Amino acid sequence: MLSPISVARWLLVLVVLAGIYFFHGFLVPVLAALVIAFASWPLYSRLLTRVNGRRTLAASIAILFILGFIVGPVVFAATYASHEIRDWIGWAVETNRTGAATPDWIRVLPVIGGWLDMQWTRFLDHPGAIGELTQVVSGANIGNIYRVALAAGGKAFNLLLAALFMLIALFFIYRDGISFAAQVDRLGERILPTRWERFSRIVPATISSTVTGMTLIAIGEGIVLGVAYWVAGVPSAVTLGVLTGVMALFPGGAPLSFTLVSIYLVSSGSLFAGIALLTWGSVELFIVDKTLRPRLVGGPIKLPFLPTFFGLIGGVKTMGFLGLFIGPVLMALLVAIWREWIRDLETTDSAPTIILDPHAEPSARAEPERNVG
Repeated sequence: MLSPISVARWLLVLVVLAGIYFFHGFLVPVLAALVIAFASWPLYSRLLTRVNGRRTLAASIAILFILGFIVGPVVFAATYASHEIRDWIGWAVETNRTGAATPDWIRVLPVIGGWLDMQWTRFLDHPGAIGELTQVVSGANIGNIYRVALAAGGKAFNLLLAALFMLIALFFIYRDGISFAAQVDRLGERILPTRWERFSRIVPATISSTVTGMTLIAIGEGIVLGVAYWVAGVPSAVTLGVLTGVMALFPGGAPLSFTLVSIYLVSSGSLFAGIALLTWGSVELFIVDKTLRPRLVGGPIKLPFLPTFFGLIGGVKTMGFLGLFIGPVLMALLVAIWREWIRDLETTDSAPTIILDPHAEPSARAEPERNVG
């Protein structure tokens, strides 16, 4: 009934479908490993040259560097956050002992200031308020707390497992990436013989430029606005600067951050500092968006604003934080394919068309001889 070739093809399809079913949960870690590998490949190439082409050693050193790059900032942030949490705990203990009046900057907020003042007075402006809130949360909602803690533990374990799988995949991408890329190029040239070379160079260049550009811009905005917060006298300027840098990765995150801080300054009575911070943030954002971002983000495909915006928003909605880098790459591929089609149409339309008269003699339809000499 079926030839051996057909049976082999169907078995291959079933094996591929089974692999997709069992390993689709690891798609995000593999994509994260690919993004990190593409962004860091120029540095890895230099490292590979330094160790005389020993790929296993170079991949191991690269993984150690990435672990240090990730663990170091996390330890620093945790250390600083512990000091902030200690201050908040001290405030909570003092508030529980004596109560705390509504801060003036909350009371004078437009529209919602009166409602927030009423809620603050109800829950916090009397001795023992923090204890009552703790008792309500830990007593009446003990089941919810248990379920939330259990879910948080499960998510933390899944995150740790995904990070471990990402590092393992990244190690093998570093070690065997060159040979695997050569195999993919052979397959791609068989499928798209005339266009594969252009398309295959778009992905790594776009990922590298997007990751590098967005990371540098986020770090720069976090530092610049963090210094501005400190100059304006905002409490916890370092924490707010770090949050602003993280928010700068998302569209509209940086302006939302410094706008909220400016509103806090104006509401707390520092009118000049709030207006100055808002003005400085707007000018800095305008300079970054008009000069640095177009040069750093986009790679070989200079995406217009609308595809870039759709790529960022759609990527974040679909894949979370990783979608910030995958979304623009997919949009870059779509734009590249669209431009290839338009270029082919223009080439076809511009080709000369010769219309022959069917009633003319064969000698008249023939191309006239050119005079030579």
